[in-house]
Amino acid sequence: MEIPTDIGNLSNISYLSLRENNFSGEIPPSIQKMEELEVADLCDNNLEGTLPQWLADTDIKYLLLSNNKFSGSLPPHLFQSQSFLALILSYNNLSGALPETIGEASRMKILILSSNRFFGTVPPSISKLGLRLLDLSCNKFSGNEFPIFNPNSSLAYIDFSFNKLSGEVPVTFPLVVKVLLLNENEFSGVLPQEIAKFSQLQYLNLQSNNIGGEIPNFLSQMSSLIILNLRNNSFNGSIPISLSNLSALQILDLSYNNLSGKIPLGFGNLTGMINNHDVPAKPFGQIPFPSSIAMARHVNWTSFWDGKVHILHNLEVFWKKFERGLPIQNIQIYTFLDLSNNQLSGEIPDSLGRLKSLKSLNLSNNNFFGGIPRSFGGLQRIESLDLSHNNFSGEIPHTFGNLLQLSNLDLSNNKLEGRIPGGSQMDSMNDPNSYANNSGLCGMQIKLPCEEIPSKPKQVKEKMVKKSNSSETWFSWKMVVIGYPFGFLSTILALYVTDYFYIA
Repeated sequence: MEIPTDIGNLSNISYLSLRENNFSGEIPPSIQKMEELEVADLCDNNLEGTLPQWLADTDIKYLLLSNNKFSGSLPPHLFQSQSFLALILSYNNLSGALPETIGEASRMKILILSSNRFFGTVPPSISKLGLRLLDLSCNKFSGNEFPIFNPNSSLAYIDFSFNKLSGEVPVTFPLVVKVLLLNENEFSGVLPQEIAKFSQLQYLNLQSNNIGGEIPNFLSQMSSLIILNLRNNSFNGSIPISLSNLSALQILDLSYNNLSGKIPLGFGNLTGMINNHDVPAKPFGQIPFPSSIAMARHVNWTSFWDGKVHILHNLEVFWKKFERGLPIQNIQIYTFLDLSNNQLSGEIPDSLGRLKSLKSLNLSNNNFFGGIPRSFGGLQRIESLDLSHNNFSGEIPHTFGNLLQLSNLDLSNNKLEGRIPGGSQMDSMNDPNSYANNSGLCGMQIKLPCEEIPSKPKQVKEKMVKKSNSSETWFSWKMVVIGYPFGFLSTILALYVTDYFYIA
């Protein structure tokens, strides 16, 4: 079914939403007649064809065309519009290089071109836009040169993830940037010190690049960081203790690197992982727009607070062994620490047990040894705990019975022994794979009964009693053996003296 051509007769409409109606065909030209139209939401349909150039000649301020089947390149005339405030074209089949005229849409505040087939370099002129949000993720952009944005501009959200961008990590962004997503590219080298100038940055994602060297201490200067994701790179050396100064940090992912050494003792002081986060806060500040954009409240991944808008992707995290998308607007209730798949060693500091707000802790595939800290029983909100593939020994602390929210546990491939502790949640942790390849675990969770082993003092006592009884028995018979002939001779002598054996 196509959009009716007579829709243009609705000349007094300012907000048009036709999303999720399975419309097909092209955008009808009659929409040009809707002179009062400010918001056109045609998302989640099967509309196709190229984008008509006449869209730039309308007074539409917010054009939402995501999740359709539009194809072809972007018409250069589209960015000569002086009315567009938001252009959202994600999840289509658009392709080609971005036009150099992209910087001429001077009023544009939101530009989302994610999940298409655009390629080539990012045009330098894009920095001329007065954007608050720029999303070019999930395309095929390449090159190692980046637009130089005005350091004083208001661009707060930048997403270049899932492309083929290369070179050193770029730092030519505005100082007020709050979200910087550069993951899943081909960046290399070491982290440039200039990145520390982004003092308002709250979410930095550099996952799955080729960045190496040691994790620099200057990251601790970025005191606003809530999420730091350096997963799947080539970082080496030890984890700097200075990271424990990031008091707002709630999600830290350093997994799949070549890190070595011990976990810093100061990690138990990560305030963002200690404090409770019961009330969801407004993440990453607010990106202010005219209040009329509230009419577009049905846009994908959009949340509204006080007439202001956030358009943020779900947060992708590895949780309970799977990559999951978590609603970014609820970031305050999530806390994760992932140090897995490195070469870390030593004993786990007891101070980690103070991170009572942690939802997920993953220390798997390292070289940790010693006992599992009893303090882990203080991880009140832990839901996922993975300590597998290490060299932990001794018993599983009985304090695990206090972990009332635990739903995913993996202690496999260690050297643990003894009884698996019980508890309302621990009794339900009955997957044998969670305890596989340990030296001597037993318990109802793995259907292996624990034999009653007497305590050591009792064993010693019984041994002493047995030894005493044995000694007494030996002594008794020895005295009999010695005493019998002695008594016999004494009797004979007495009888002899009394002439009992007298012979006449």
